[in-house]
Amino acid sequence: MNGLPKDVVVLIIAALPISELRGAIPAALSFGIPIQKAFIIAVIGNFIPVIPVLFLLEPASKRLSRFKPFARFFDWLFTRTRKKADTIQKYEMWGLAIFVAIPLPMTGAWSGAIAASLLKMRFRYAVAGCILGIVAAGIIVSLLCVFGIMSWKAVVK
Repeated sequence: MNGLPKDVVVLIIAALPISELRGAIPAALSFGIPIQKAFIIAVIGNFIPVIPVLFLLEPASKRLSRFKPFARFFDWLFTRTRKKADTIQKYEMWGLAIFVAIPLPMTGAWSGAIAASLLKMRFRYAVAGCILGIVAAGIIVSLLCVFGIMSWKAVVK
């Protein structure tokens, strides 16, 4: 990603399924981007894949599952997601928001959108739950980064 503007790099990191905004905000801060701007870019980037996942996951998985490697991948993905879907199914939009907000591996907007698709959640509730969760995760990660930086500076002195 050499040569790309730092803002674009942060947006891409936030849109990726592994890093999402949990990786994008610390990366932005390491680039010298102010926390407010880092938060906004990361939230936007993290939301970018949500609508395509909600619309395209089911038809794409049906078509691609005819091929053995894809069938194994989708079986693994759907089994893993269904294991974490109890809270989402019980509380719907709010459960999805909580699931997406938890800044741990295997949670986040990608997993939340996949779970919402598998659970056949209504589109507007799925989008609202993902947005609420992304914003909450962004606040949590931003606070952890800011307090971590402040604590580190105190230790270094």
